[in-house]
Amino acid sequence: QVQLVESGGGLVQAGGSLRLSCAASGRTFRSYTSGWFRQAPGKERECAVGISASGQSTYYADSVKGRFTASRANAINTQYLQMNSLKAEDTAVYYCAAGLGNYYTLGTFNYWGQGTQVTVSS
Repeated sequence: QVQLVESGGGLVQAGGSLRLSCAASGRTFRSYTSGWFRQAPGKERECAVGISASGQSTYYADSVKGRFTASRANAINTQYLQMNSLKAEDTAVYYCAAGLGNYYTLGTFNYWGQGTQVTVSS
């Protein structure tokens, strides 16, 4: 029912910034919890950020706190991830995700984007 399309990934130098966008199909996106997962080479997929349907509640993994900011524009069914002060450790495939649960866990997220590669050089 819900399709997610990501954009904004690419190559950036350490200390730089990138902004990822995720466009969701359907106006019902406004009722979904959403977030961004990432998977680095040799590591498990982790939830980097989560954001409630209203956009008023957020979760940030310790590794990205203070550097990443999640937001969503429900009127246009889009969520964003602003990534600042990027580190080489942030290199990963980033996945937009959404679901109807109330927690930022893998079980909450039923819909996934195709993933976009973020590579941070140092």
